[in-house]
Amino acid sequence: MSLKINTNIQALNALRSLTGTVNQLGGSISRLSTGLRIVNASDDPAGLMISEGMRTQIRGLDQAIRNSQDAVNMAKTAEAALEEVQTLLRNMRSIAVHAANTAVVDSAQLQADQGQIRSSLQSIDRIARSTSWGTKNLLDGTTGTVANVTNPTAIGGIYLGGSFNGKQVVNGNVSINQVSPASSATLPTNRTFANSASVVSTVGSIVINGYSIVSDGTLTLQSLAARINEISTQTGVVASVTGAGPVSIRLTNTTPGSQFPLNFNDPAGVLHNVASVAFQGFDAVYDVTVPTVDGPETVQFSGGRGPGDSGLKITDTFGNLINITSAADANWGTLFGGATNVAVLQASSVQFQIGPNANQSIFLAMPRAFSANLGSTVLPGSNLSTIDVTSRDGANDALRIIDEAIRDIARARGDLGSFQANYLDSTVRSLGVAKENMTASESQIRDADMASEMTRFTQLQILQQSGVSMLAQANQQPRAILDLLRGQ
Repeated sequence: MSLKINTNIQALNALRSLTGTVNQLGGSISRLSTGLRIVNASDDPAGLMISEGMRTQIRGLDQAIRNSQDAVNMAKTAEAALEEVQTLLRNMRSIAVHAANTAVVDSAQLQADQGQIRSSLQSIDRIARSTSWGTKNLLDGTTGTVANVTNPTAIGGIYLGGSFNGKQVVNGNVSINQVSPASSATLPTNRTFANSASVVSTVGSIVINGYSIVSDGTLTLQSLAARINEISTQTGVVASVTGAGPVSIRLTNTTPGSQFPLNFNDPAGVLHNVASVAFQGFDAVYDVTVPTVDGPETVQFSGGRGPGDSGLKITDTFGNLINITSAADANWGTLFGGATNVAVLQASSVQFQIGPNANQSIFLAMPRAFSANLGSTVLPGSNLSTIDVTSRDGANDALRIIDEAIRDIARARGDLGSFQANYLDSTVRSLGVAKENMTASESQIRDADMASEMTRFTQLQILQQSGVSMLAQANQQPRAILDLLRGQ
C-alpha cells in the first residue's frame, strides 16, 4: 500500500464523481421546476431545432384558426345584409303583383305602388353601399367581381362570380363564340288552303299546350290564326299564315329552348292530318372564355339549365350566366363571324390566410348588390333599378326582373354559405386537429416526463449523499500517516 500526503487520489476520485452527480442533480431540478426536458440548447440540440420549428407551426395554426373565424364572421355579416335585400325584394314582388291587377287598380294606386318600389330600391342601394367589415365595404363591388357589358348587340346581361371553372378570375375581356344556336319548337301544319281568306270548313277543336281552340267551320284561316294568337300568353305559342299559295298555319313557341315544348292535338284534322304531335326547341350552346390567374379559361355554356330558363339564357355548372340576345343568336355568323369580346371583367376579392404557411390562402369575391346590378339578365337593357309598375306590361316585366333579382341574391347567399361551410368551418376543424397533433409531437420532444424525472432525481439525491460520505472517508485516509509518524 502506498501512503502519500500531497496527493489524495481517492479523494479526488470521490470529488469528481460527486461533482458529476451534483451537476446532474442541478439539471434534474431544472427539469422538474420547469416541466421541460430541454431547458437549454445543450440538453438536446437536435431536439431543440425540431421543437422550435414545431412551435412556429403551432403559433401559425393558432393564428390561422383566428383568421378563419374572422372570415366566418365577415361572411355572416355580408349574408345577413343580403338576407335583408331579399326581404325587400319579396315585398317589391308583392307590390308588383298588386300593380299587375289592372282590372281593379287605378292610376293613383299604381303611382303609390311605384313610390313604394322606389323607396325599396333606395334601401337596397343603401345596404349595398354601407355594409362593411371595419372599413372594408363588402357589397359595393370593391371586394367582388363586376362584368360590364361592352357589346349589347350580343348579350343582354351577364353575371360572373369570383371563380370560373374553379379558378380565380382576373381583370380582362370576356369573349364568347357560338357553338350552336337556340331554336323554338315549331310545327308547320300540313293542311293547306288557297289563301288566308279561305274558310276552314272542318269542325273540331285543336289543343295547344293544354288550351283548346274551337273551329266552328265558318272561320277563315286568318281568323283562326288570330284566335290562336289571342291566347298566346297562356300557350306560349303564336300562329302565322305562311306560303304564297297554297298557304298553311305555322305554329311557333314564343320562347326558344328545350324547356318550352309545343304539344299539338288535332283529332278532327282541322289544321293537321296527324292527331297528336309534340316538338321541343333546342338550347343555345356557346364557348365562353374568361381571364383567370392561370390564363384564359374556356368553358362551354348551354341554355335552359335553370327552371323556366329560356334557351338563350346560357349558364355553366358554377352559376355564371349570360343572356344572349335573340338577334345575335340567330345571326351570329353574319354579325360577328366567330369569337367576340362582349364584356370587361373587373375582378377583385378578399384574401383569407387560412393556413400557417405561405400560399395557404383562399379568395372570396363578394357580390355587388346595387339595384342596377340585380335582375339584369332577363330583359336586355333592363334591371331592378329600371322597373316601372305603372303599366300592365311594366308590372309583368317587373315580376320577371324581381324574380331574377331574387335568384341573384339567393345565388350570392348560397355562394357565401358554401364558402363558410365547405371552406371556413371545415378549415377551422382541420386546423384544430393539426394543432392538437403538432402540440402532442412537440410535447413529446420538449416536455419532461415528470414521473421518470422524479425517479431520476431521487437516484441522484442518494448518489449525492453517498458521494459526500465517500469523500469524507477519502479525506480521512491521510491521517494514517500521522499514526505511522508517531510510532517512530
